[in-house]
Amino acid sequence: MFKRVLVANRGEIAVRVMRTLRRLRIQSVAMYSDADARTLHTRSATEAHPLRGTLPAETYLDQEKILEIAKTTGADAVHPGYGFLSENPSFAAAVEAAGMSFIGPSPSAMMALGDKVKGRAAASKAGLPVAPGSLAGLADAEEASTEASRIGFPVILKASGGGGGIGMRIVRTPQDMAREFAAAKATADSAFKGSAVFVEKFIERPRHIEFQFIADSHGNCVYFPERECSVQRRYQKLIEESPSPGVSDVERRRIGALVTRLALDVGYENAGTAEFLLSDGSFYFNEVNARLQVEHPVTEAVCGVDLVELQLRVAAGEALPIRQDAIAARGHAIECRINAEDVSRDFAPSPGHVRVYEAPSGPFVRVDGFLAAGDDVVEHYDSLIAKAIAWAPTRDEAIDRMRALLEDFRIEGPATTLPFHLAAMGDPGFRAGRLSTSFVDESGIPARLKADADARAARMTRLAAALAADIHANPSGAIRLMDRPHRGSPGSKWANAGRARQMRGGKRA
Repeated sequence: MFKRVLVANRGEIAVRVMRTLRRLRIQSVAMYSDADARTLHTRSATEAHPLRGTLPAETYLDQEKILEIAKTTGADAVHPGYGFLSENPSFAAAVEAAGMSFIGPSPSAMMALGDKVKGRAAASKAGLPVAPGSLAGLADAEEASTEASRIGFPVILKASGGGGGIGMRIVRTPQDMAREFAAAKATADSAFKGSAVFVEKFIERPRHIEFQFIADSHGNCVYFPERECSVQRRYQKLIEESPSPGVSDVERRRIGALVTRLALDVGYENAGTAEFLLSDGSFYFNEVNARLQVEHPVTEAVCGVDLVELQLRVAAGEALPIRQDAIAARGHAIECRINAEDVSRDFAPSPGHVRVYEAPSGPFVRVDGFLAAGDDVVEHYDSLIAKAIAWAPTRDEAIDRMRALLEDFRIEGPATTLPFHLAAMGDPGFRAGRLSTSFVDESGIPARLKADADARAARMTRLAAALAADIHANPSGAIRLMDRPHRGSPGSKWANAGRARQMRGGKRA
């Protein structure tokens, strides 16, 4: 096993990886940007080193700086977390060339599956169902139109090297193809270094289902019960759960077995996730994420495993300590991503100073985070600030436990997605398991939260106008009233806080 591991990441995933390292008595090395100098991941590590700079390109994406820290600190392995360089084959190769282990798949496996066009071809060869579409990049809009006409509109254009929904374009008619192809190609050129563009049949209102798998260097590969990740905004997941309320035991075993075949076919080692769209009972392979996923805690909760520990053992050359017939979902787990986003403003980013941060705890719940009161959510990185995970014997009980967990969460400062999650836990469609990637819009939750925010703003505007008019009409009296302590509780901060809460639209306690 390793002696010292550099965690090449930040935020909650860096803290989460370090927790397992500490339990296994492995020393951890943190790295941090100027903006992260005081955050929890720097204090969780055995030692921490600055990257000098703030922007991702000059810090968490700067391979030379990261490798230099790894070498000078004597790290014998690098864990990339997710995002940043976690799926970069050249970084993985550079780590190995420097004599260290990369805790993730090999560069060749990344290239075989990380590219979406190559991934579709490999999945098809392994027997996985693939959505109708091209198995190679398209030369131009004319070729895209020909392929779209063959499989039928609507279709979706994607960059083969893309991710996170960036640059994907839905095309519903032949007349729109030239414009949308040009836009997709421009994004592929600018964001993904000239990546090829390909076309797939667009699946309307599917479920998003994914299978976690892990393979070792001894020819073993296992899969875990699926995760449902259908609740998304702009192709970014908000709520994940395991198992899915829409997948049967038979489908789970069939797709899971094909996923392991795909991993073994390409010589994959370490953890990965195969993503699918599920519509009208049919699965369609989407892509493989060659890394640990944000939502891995729900798998850990229902299967009783530590996926980071499995990653470490496999990367160190050990055989998987778990067999397929020993893996089963026990109960149900749900994860809510707490993002610094304003749901009432179409999930707009909401960086800022955190005045209050109180993460709840209790039986069968878990919060993965990295913030504390007094920290800042900076605009340079992604908006994820915490993950709330709840487990229970049944899905209904897990939803109830999650709702109680969210009600006890206190974050003041940036706007967060907590109101959305609370509303979702009470939504009849969510509780019934009627999920699709259109859930967020179709639930009407963002529209209701926006209406509530608009009503509060209008109430505050009327109150401010009334107060201003009163001061204008009787300035000396108004000043005396404002200066006078509240009767019965002179100077009470609790009374002042209560009045402030009422002015914001809250109820009297």
